[in-house]
Amino acid sequence: MLFLSTSANAALIERLGGLAYYDDVADLTWLADANYAQTSGFASDGLMTWQQSMDWVAGLTVGGVDGWRLAESDTCYGFNCTNSEMGGLFYNTLGGVAGSSITTTHNTNYNVFNNIQSYNYWLATDYAPNTSESWDFLMMNGDQSARPDSFTHYAWAMQSGDVSAVPVPAAV
Repeated sequence: MLFLSTSANAALIERLGGLAYYDDVADLTWLADANYAQTSGFASDGLMTWQQSMDWVAGLTVGGVDGWRLAESDTCYGFNCTNSEMGGLFYNTLGGVAGSSITTTHNTNYNVFNNIQSYNYWLATDYAPNTSESWDFLMMNGDQSARPDSFTHYAWAMQSGDVSAVPVPAAV
């Protein structure tokens, strides 16, 4: 197992042979490839509308594990939204700083992930005041906001809990 410490004493623990990492403090598992929609060939550049992102992640199976989803949002708007799952990843787990791109300002946990884009990532939560918009998180500067569902952003698959607890069928 690979353990990388953050200032909050979180460890990112390798799962699915390095295809995912479990955050033991947040109790969330993140796909190691932050642009797997492109890597898997689902979207040529990884950019998708909100509905395309929701459909992609709902049908995703990685390492024999399904049940992937997009990160949930709270109603925090702007910087330092650490109670949303993506905000927690950006600020707490990866050591991001408000106003700075995660690709330039981060801790060593950043290095276990690949294809992190310094751009918007969709969150699973509709924006309640206007349901034709959904929450997103900007890895370029740590900003959480709402955008029209028709915009195209990246999608980072994750799961609640630890995927190692999911039984894997025995080889035939």
